[in-house]
Amino acid sequence: MSIDESRRQRALDAMGVLDTPPDERVDRVTRLAQELFHVPMVSVTLIDRDRQWRKSQIGLSDEAPREGAFCDLTIRQGGTYVVEDASSDELFATNPFVVGDPHLRFYAGHPLQAPSGEQVGTLCLLDVEPRALDAHQRDLLRDLAQWVQGELARDRELDEASLLQRALLPRRTPVVPGYVLAATAVPAGQILGDIYDWYLHGDSLRLTLADVMGKGAGPAIIASGVRASLRTAPDRSLAASVGDVDRLLEQDIGDTSTFVTAVHVDLDIPSGRLSFIDAGHSLAFVLRADDDWEQLRSTGLPLGMGLGEERVEATIALQPGDTFVCCSDGLLDVLDPADPFGHVRDVLRDLGPQGAVEEAARLARAEHAPDDVTVVVVRRQA
Repeated sequence: MSIDESRRQRALDAMGVLDTPPDERVDRVTRLAQELFHVPMVSVTLIDRDRQWRKSQIGLSDEAPREGAFCDLTIRQGGTYVVEDASSDELFATNPFVVGDPHLRFYAGHPLQAPSGEQVGTLCLLDVEPRALDAHQRDLLRDLAQWVQGELARDRELDEASLLQRALLPRRTPVVPGYVLAATAVPAGQILGDIYDWYLHGDSLRLTLADVMGKGAGPAIIASGVRASLRTAPDRSLAASVGDVDRLLEQDIGDTSTFVTAVHVDLDIPSGRLSFIDAGHSLAFVLRADDDWEQLRSTGLPLGMGLGEERVEATIALQPGDTFVCCSDGLLDVLDPADPFGHVRDVLRDLGPQGAVEEAARLARAEHAPDDVTVVVVRRQA
């Protein structure tokens, strides 16, 4: 089987896997292969330009030369490749790993493909004793290789989704005379399932925080879609904008078990009038200048579940010295369980908006928060 080496190498490089730390999802398959086949050596091997680099291995080094390697020949075969006794195989009888340490005899490998289809590596089994693989064992090795292949592709998909999402988060905090703004977003995993957005439109500040149930690429994509939908309609009322999102999401989310809660806000900067729609979120508050704590109650169902329901705006006044706070439910996991909102009040009073969001981010990382933590704070200066 002939291969286009330059194309194959580009595909491997694009996966972004080479020289990355160990991955338990891949290591698990390696351990399982060793248990199922009772071999002393197993490897998930990626074939680089002039080396074999092992993403996961048992009984082998992390890398070895590519020239003359069993795995290099495997990616050129296109299917499961088995050498029952390398010492009597004309291709490998003089191989340094056969005539010298570790004196290999048995090899079986199945190719791993990049998402674009190029053969970039193998899942392989090795032994110092000759042996054979029957048809059932060959099928099992193929299935395990496809499992590894899926895990490696998933890493790439997560990286791409993470890059997309970071591009959609606000790049800078708006400068609003008379107000102090601060925000943070800390993912529980590689990808944030929460999203926040804010931007100036005339004399108004539009602000959104959305929390999609779950973690990972799926919720992140939905959250990004919510952000994009709301941002495209700055001239429409809050109710009309949220109604548009309801219509867009109803079909997509209605067929799944997920849902999106959100707070969508319009702050009139000169007057401090804050209009909002809370779609099933119930985690928006105002800390008054006198330390009184006011929760902004939910005004409707989560996004995508409110089709046919008239979205109703509520309004409060943000007076000088007052602070608007909105967070995702992940913040509750890292606060004092006896009095979480008292904890927020104390931190805001002692550290101010920027210090408060930095403390939230610190707690999220220190406590290994099981859910995404997103916090947005807007204080009207006294």
